[in-house]
Amino acid sequence: MSNKVVTADQAAALIKDNSTIVWTTAGLCGFPEEVAIAIEKRFLESGHPKNITATHSCGCGSGETRGTNHFAHEGLMKRIIAGHIGQALKVGQLISENKIEAYLLPQGVLAQLWRQIAGKKPGVVTKIGIGTFVDPRLDGGKATNLAKEELVKVIEIENEEWLLYKSFPIDVAIIRGTTVDEKGNLTMEKEAVVLEALSMAQAAKNCGGIVIAQAERLARADTLDPRTVKVPGNMVDYIVIAEPENHMQTIGTQYNPSFSGEIKMPLEGIPALPLNERKVIARRAAMELIPNTIINLGIGLAAGVSFIAAEEGASDLITLTTELGTYGGVPASGPDFAAAYNPEALIAHETQFDFYDGGGLDASFVGLAQVDKEGNINVSKFGPKVVGTGGFVNITQTAKKVVFCGTFTNGAKLEVKDGEIKITKESSMKKFVNKVEQVTFSGKYAQANNQPVIYVTERAVFSLEKEGLTLIEIAPGLDLGKDILDAMDFKPIISPDLKTMPPEIFRETWGTLRSFIEANSSE
Repeated sequence: MSNKVVTADQAAALIKDNSTIVWTTAGLCGFPEEVAIAIEKRFLESGHPKNITATHSCGCGSGETRGTNHFAHEGLMKRIIAGHIGQALKVGQLISENKIEAYLLPQGVLAQLWRQIAGKKPGVVTKIGIGTFVDPRLDGGKATNLAKEELVKVIEIENEEWLLYKSFPIDVAIIRGTTVDEKGNLTMEKEAVVLEALSMAQAAKNCGGIVIAQAERLARADTLDPRTVKVPGNMVDYIVIAEPENHMQTIGTQYNPSFSGEIKMPLEGIPALPLNERKVIARRAAMELIPNTIINLGIGLAAGVSFIAAEEGASDLITLTTELGTYGGVPASGPDFAAAYNPEALIAHETQFDFYDGGGLDASFVGLAQVDKEGNINVSKFGPKVVGTGGFVNITQTAKKVVFCGTFTNGAKLEVKDGEIKITKESSMKKFVNKVEQVTFSGKYAQANNQPVIYVTERAVFSLEKEGLTLIEIAPGLDLGKDILDAMDFKPIISPDLKTMPPEIFRETWGTLRSFIEANSSE
């Protein structure tokens, strides 16, 4: 047995007080759950390690359990630096109660930061976040009053304004793969995503820290195909072999071979979405697709666009991607988000954001939680609840076109039938408000860069014009005043060419998406 192989309890005992720990994760994809459980257990039994800083780029957890929820104990975690904490409700509670230092920064920036730390660079220099809540002239990404340090700085290079996200030392990297050999060489043949395992390991090693790798199985030294090794063994100090239940492929799936490329499943096997307002939104959003383009799909309702494309037999016309590094196939949703059915390629998380940040995305379809009259979007803060931005800031700021997808209000009861939508019970919880609680997407920044922006709901469609947020379509069967304007806190500009949303997307069967997409190529 290799002297690198340790139990999870032994690995936990290696974590010193006041350590900064970086984790691979995307929900539970790539998350070393076995080690996290052991760290929590050790703290509850001994009070150590204490005052750790937990850092991760993507969301981490499955609600009230798993993920960084294991660290949601006063005294165990002093600080969190993350892209998103909405999947770790217990961590969110500590933040709401102002009991820990919390910094919520863009996912893509954090994914790239480990590489900068590894190279002893000052940090990530980027325009990502200008004009949003992570801009130090607004909140600087601080989510609690205890967060005093300035992690983001405005700098000027060649008379241009940039943001510097500062590097910090990493003491421990805890990463995950499928198979590890006795030397620590790590493969990922059953993982749904690659994430930042290599750059995290390099960062920890170059900071004088340690690397712990969790895997499903142990192989003899020198038996792995070097082409499959994602992290070389000299980067790994300790190995933990996990129990299957602590090595989930996604939040909802132990293992689906079509997520990792072992097999290609028939896309007809993906269940069709039921006809409701969410399907209407996904259908109308999908009408914005253009052939031979690279598309990003966000979590939640926007992910439904991939299911609509599959259902309509149009997936082959575009390349669907996720920020976690999947290319092609059909991005999964719900508890399987981050994975994709039948992906053509899986690349590292940070390299995906290199491409995204440089404007490689032709369009992005993302969520819509709160909109104001300037076209700003908030998806990161609601009253005392903060969740962070995830990849939202990177993606929406740099895509050539952005399509926001969301219900018109929160909690309304709706009926979709016979080519129309009917409101059976209105909601008082408005999403179109005078001023968003937090700017996650800046309408002014988009206008300054001439970025096309569309806002799709089941009742209406808006676009961001030079003059402001403009109503361009209304659903069949609805009254403009009662059903649209009265359900908003402000009156938008109303297009003189106001159209009706296509009635066919409100029917049980559609069948014309492919022709819509093909027609878009000539526009």
